[in-house]
Amino acid sequence: CRSALDLVPFGLKPLLRRAAAYEALERYAPAYVDYKTALQVDCSVQAAHDGVGRMTKALLEKDGVNWRQKLPPIPTVPISAQTRWSVPSAGAPGANTPPATAPRGEPGESTAAGMERARALKEEGNELVKKGNHKKAAEKYSESLKLNQECATYTNRALCFLALKQYKEAVQDCTEALRLDPKNIKALYRRAQALKELKDYKSSIADIKSLLKTEPKNTAALRLLQELNRA
Repeated sequence: CRSALDLVPFGLKPLLRRAAAYEALERYAPAYVDYKTALQVDCSVQAAHDGVGRMTKALLEKDGVNWRQKLPPIPTVPISAQTRWSVPSAGAPGANTPPATAPRGEPGESTAAGMERARALKEEGNELVKKGNHKKAAEKYSESLKLNQECATYTNRALCFLALKQYKEAVQDCTEALRLDPKNIKALYRRAQALKELKDYKSSIADIKSLLKTEPKNTAALRLLQELNRA
């Protein structure tokens, strides 16, 4: 990936692949930098958004609230690189298009506008969750998901469904989140919670064990596993 980036600085694919490699090596700080750099190149790449979310959580757990102070500098992507990747020439042979999941926007709505609207709706949902209004928050997340199928939005709505005791819906949302990110900690934990309430203890334990392979010291998961073993 470094060789590819030497040839084409700010190439989207090598940035994302190097970030994934750093993540696999548990080098979360350089992975975070690469995911953030990729978002400067093209803000619509869902894999980069999800990567930033995972790395933020990992770095917060590793380094505490001051984790940002320990980050390497994030390079500033020049406008020329942003233009080259976000608006590839239709006639260019072998145009390198980013591996982005296109959001499903409203008719006539541009991709960028759809992404921004989806993000705004998700933030509205987050604020409603903080106020304890899970029903209204779930509605906001549903509107957001119509525009952009994002892993974090599914896990957020699953949290609302758990609070509303809509356990089957919570399981469905977590399954969708895991389709996008197979090792997502929140999705595994919340699906395990919902399955426990549905008395599907075997599947719930399987989810918790999958989670603990990634985070063996996750206290909430270990506590839930104890409860499931007693059930």
